[in-house]
Amino acid sequence: MTSPQTEHRKGGRTRRAVISAVLAVTLSAGGAAAWALDRFVVPHAEITNVSEYEASQAGTTTTTTADEASAETSASAVVTDTSYASGDTGVTISTVTTGTGDDTVTYYVADVVLDDATTLKSAFAEDTYGENITETTSAIAEDHNAIFAINGDYYGFRDTGIVIRNGVVYRDEGARQGLAFYKDGTVKVYDETTTTADQLIADGVWNTLSFGPSLLDNGQIASGIEDVEVDTNFGNHSIQGEQPRTAVGVIDENHLVFVVVDGRSPGYSSGVTMSGLAQIMKDLGATTAYNMDGGGSSTMYFNGSLVNNPLGENKERGTSDILYIAQS
Repeated sequence: MTSPQTEHRKGGRTRRAVISAVLAVTLSAGGAAAWALDRFVVPHAEITNVSEYEASQAGTTTTTTADEASAETSASAVVTDTSYASGDTGVTISTVTTGTGDDTVTYYVADVVLDDATTLKSAFAEDTYGENITETTSAIAEDHNAIFAINGDYYGFRDTGIVIRNGVVYRDEGARQGLAFYKDGTVKVYDETTTTADQLIADGVWNTLSFGPSLLDNGQIASGIEDVEVDTNFGNHSIQGEQPRTAVGVIDENHLVFVVVDGRSPGYSSGVTMSGLAQIMKDLGATTAYNMDGGGSSTMYFNGSLVNNPLGENKERGTSDILYIAQS
C-alpha cells in the first residue's frame, strides 16, 4: 500500500508526463508560443539522480535512503513543535504578526545555528537538475530527511546565474548579484559577472543562490532595491510591491536567520515590499541579507509540516530547489 506522499508524487509525475505529451504537439507548430512553452513549461532534465552525481564528484558513495537515515537519527536530538537541537546545530521557529485589518502582516522566522557550514545543504526537485522540474518544498524535504527546509532561488526557471550546490558546479553563467555560502561559515553577496564558478569553488564556496537583490549593506537597508529586476525572462520582470517573500540573513558565522512572509491574503497577511523585507532582516540583527524566490513559492517546512500558509490557501506551489538541514 502506498503512502499519500508517494501517491502525490506519482500523480505529479503522471500529470507532467501528460502535459509534456500535449505540449509536444503544440511545439511542433513552432512560433513564439511554442518557444515559451518549451522554455518555461516543458521539463528538461540535464542530470538525474543528483545525489549519486554529487557523491561521485566528491569521490564518495551514497546508499542511505531517507528511511534509513531517519532510523539512524541520533537519540540525542531534541525536537519540539518549534525547535530542533542536535549537538551544536539548532533551529528555532517563531511567528510574528504586525498591523491590523487589511494591513496585517504575518511572517515566520527560523533562527538557525550550524555546527558546520556544510550542515546546510541544497536539494533539487525530483533529485534532478534541469529546467522546469518542480516539486513542493515539503516533498523535496521529505525525500531528504529534512528537519527544516526553505524554498530556494527557483534556478530552474532561468538559464543564467552561477549554480553551485553542495560543493558541485551546475551552471556558470554570471548575470546578477549572487549569494555565496562558504565552508568556513561565512556568507557573502557577490557580483556573479566578475568571477567564475571554478574560482568560487577554489575559494571554498559550498552553495550559491542566484536571485536577489541584496537587502542590506553592512547592516543598513540597501538603496534602490525597489527597482531591481531579477530576470529579463518572459513575463517575470517585476518583484515590486507588497508580496509574499523569502529571505536569508547572516547574524554571524554559522548563525543564520530565514524569514518567510506570507502575502496576498487581506486580513491574514498582505505581504511586504522589498524595503519592508529589508527592515525585518535588519530588525532581526542581520548584517547581510538576501532576497530569495517569493510569491507562491515562499514556503518554510519544519519537522514534517508546512510552517506558513502560502497565499492564505495552505497550498504549496512547486519549486525547483530547497535549502535544508537533515535530521542527524
